[in-house]
Amino acid sequence: MLQNKPKSKLKSILKWTAGTIFVVEVTGVAVTYGLWYRLNTERDFRLYMHNNYSWLLEGYYSIGERFGGLKTREQDKIIWKNEGKI
Repeated sequence: MLQNKPKSKLKSILKWTAGTIFVVEVTGVAVTYGLWYRLNTERDFRLYMHNNYSWLLEGYYSIGERFGGLKTREQDKIIWKNEGKI
């Protein structure tokens, strides 16, 4: 007859911790991608970020200029000035 071994408490805690870390990581990646997507596609959202979270928008512009050679910062400022938003 087979004997049942009791489940290790440590193993249960490690599984729960690993699952929690996985969920937090996936959530963080999804939120980061969603933020990047909105910054990349919506000029009005970039204006909101300019007015409220300029440090974050500065990081977005820096990455785009460094890796993509994009001139989004200059284009945004020109358009916002022409529309009288800044």
